[in-house]
Amino acid sequence: MHLGGEGPQKSRQLELALEDRGEASKVERSVEAPTAMHDNGRSGASGLMERVCERANLQAALKRVRKNKGSAGIDGMTVDELPEYLRTHWPEIREQLLAGTYQPSPVRRHAIPKSGGGVRELGIPTVVDRFVQQAILQVLGPRFDATFSQHSYGFRRGRSAHDAVVQAQRYVNEGRRIVVDVDLERFFDRVNHDVLMGRLAKRIEDKLLLGLVRRYLEAGMMANGIAMERHEGTPQGGPLSPLLANVLLDEVDRELEKRGHAFVRYADDCNVRAAVQACWRTGDGPVAQALREAAAAGERDQERRRSYLVGWKNYFRLADTPGVFRALDEWIRHRLRALHLKHWRRGRVIYRELRHRGLSDLAARRVAANARRWWKNSAMAINLAFPIRYFDSLGIPQLVA
Repeated sequence: MHLGGEGPQKSRQLELALEDRGEASKVERSVEAPTAMHDNGRSGASGLMERVCERANLQAALKRVRKNKGSAGIDGMTVDELPEYLRTHWPEIREQLLAGTYQPSPVRRHAIPKSGGGVRELGIPTVVDRFVQQAILQVLGPRFDATFSQHSYGFRRGRSAHDAVVQAQRYVNEGRRIVVDVDLERFFDRVNHDVLMGRLAKRIEDKLLLGLVRRYLEAGMMANGIAMERHEGTPQGGPLSPLLANVLLDEVDRELEKRGHAFVRYADDCNVRAAVQACWRTGDGPVAQALREAAAAGERDQERRRSYLVGWKNYFRLADTPGVFRALDEWIRHRLRALHLKHWRRGRVIYRELRHRGLSDLAARRVAANARRWWKNSAMAINLAFPIRYFDSLGIPQLVA
């Protein structure tokens, strides 16, 4: 295994560290941890934890964690430091995993604002725990995913938000125009651990693995230097969290199917019998919020603005709402014209620049006389100085196109 930026010798050292230790390690574990290996019922028969610790699975997990990057956990270790750490410590971690004694670290609390108000609470695991969780996910994911509802689109391989929108549009075209938007408020924060573990136990025989998942759920959260116990919830931020949420919400899917409803579910957001509304909300919705941020970013960097808008256009291109996109195009140009005025600042500069761009003497004087009222002025005759073709020449994409 060669990981970018690392020499062949270090890569080989890491490869050896992740190597299965063969029969010797099995004998050693049978001596050191007889209880964990023999008194756990069905765990020895399934060998799921052994599969988690296989070298090929670990290599794939390490590659994924490094690709995803992400912030450090409570120990401050970065993803770039992870390979070096594993070269030394993986054999010990592996023994703890196979003996059922590995103890995950608390997650680091991180709150991000939500567009509709309030905050979304994330729990950032250490990179070592992200590595272990990813290895578990790669073993359990295929085992569960094949049995999930066809109406579930969130956090599943080969499925995306675009697929959810396409299916929702099919429902609309079929005449299903009445929408019930179901949002399970604070779902991730209120997951009952016992209920979730009961669902998992129906499908997982390996009690070592079940015990490890339980310890991840109860690992606690670090905030302001204080570790807080957690008796419910599965904080968003770790690789396992989406799978665990889908395991629990699959029962909701089955109940809706039993009742004959047509629906689309993406994580804890479900639309019954119609389209996914979030893709075309205006006002303070996610699209408008993102575009406002994009326009503000463009004041500092023209190319960054363009790439940001192109990204959002591509993401929401499936929403069949040209009127909404047209209104957003007008808002973006309004915002960009205001930024020009803000950049010029002084009345005489505004007057000179507007006259240079073809505005009449009277119109230029009216705008310049209220130099600080950028937003109001940008809705006046200034659009003659900055027509649509001007923004087209700068490469600003039109969402409605």
